[in-house]
Amino acid sequence: MTETEESTQEAAEEQPAQEKPKRKKRTETPAVAAVESPAKRRALVTGASSGIGEAFARQLAKKRYDLVLVARRRERLEKLAAELVEAHGIGAEVLETDLGGSEGVAMVERRLACGDVDLLVNNAGFATRGDFAAKSVWRELEQIDVNVKALVALTHAVLQPMLAKKQGTIINVGSTGSFQPVPYMSTYAATKAFVLHFSEGLHEEVKKHGVTVTCLCPGYVMTEFQQVAGLDRNKIPSQGRVTPKQVAEAALKGAADGRAIVIPGALNRTLATGFVRMTPRFAVRRIAGTLFKNAGA
Repeated sequence: MTETEESTQEAAEEQPAQEKPKRKKRTETPAVAAVESPAKRRALVTGASSGIGEAFARQLAKKRYDLVLVARRRERLEKLAAELVEAHGIGAEVLETDLGGSEGVAMVERRLACGDVDLLVNNAGFATRGDFAAKSVWRELEQIDVNVKALVALTHAVLQPMLAKKQGTIINVGSTGSFQPVPYMSTYAATKAFVLHFSEGLHEEVKKHGVTVTCLCPGYVMTEFQQVAGLDRNKIPSQGRVTPKQVAEAALKGAADGRAIVIPGALNRTLATGFVRMTPRFAVRRIAGTLFKNAGA
């Protein structure tokens, strides 16, 4: 199984199952340009405050992209933006927002509607672990809001100007869990299956118009994802692990090559495209269930 995105750490504490959590109303904070830059390319990265999202920001800054960094933790975003501006002379904007709510999604949609984003990384997302029936249903629905609904909305928002310009790149972060059911992380794996199928379908729709849609499917990546999901890192296999930097590099290269799916790491590719497809589904889900049932922190 898996690991992705990285706005995992962006998630709030789990709420009681019988009570829907009250979402704090946010006022829109205008994007603040850290510096004017002559760069002609701009990328927007969600879940950019740490982990895979931060790694994307660093790799894109090296490639001379101006950046729009999106996450819930403004202090971390501003620190990262200042560092990348100083190191690479690029421009950077910070958008503090919660993609689990309609107001936060609408804020980023408005930014994308400006038409100056050449590359979108839909990285924000999180997971929960445990018996589905025992977890807060609102937390599971929030997972769907962030991992699926926000991703679809932002993809749609950026596609209009990209198609008009006949160029652009969208990287949607899935997971090796996109290829299989994962008991005890059932909602998470289902959201990532959606991301994979949605991205593959869209890849075929828009490639003839000069736009590339790539689904990034990482395996185990040690970030704040495990903490938010309630996973014990010591119980996660060491085989197949890749770093956030390796994940971001592989995704950007694959997208540049026009690939629909990128799975970083040879072992992860073998498991996702070989073992899962050739092994009976009952065996795949039992193996995954055994692993994640006992992987709690």
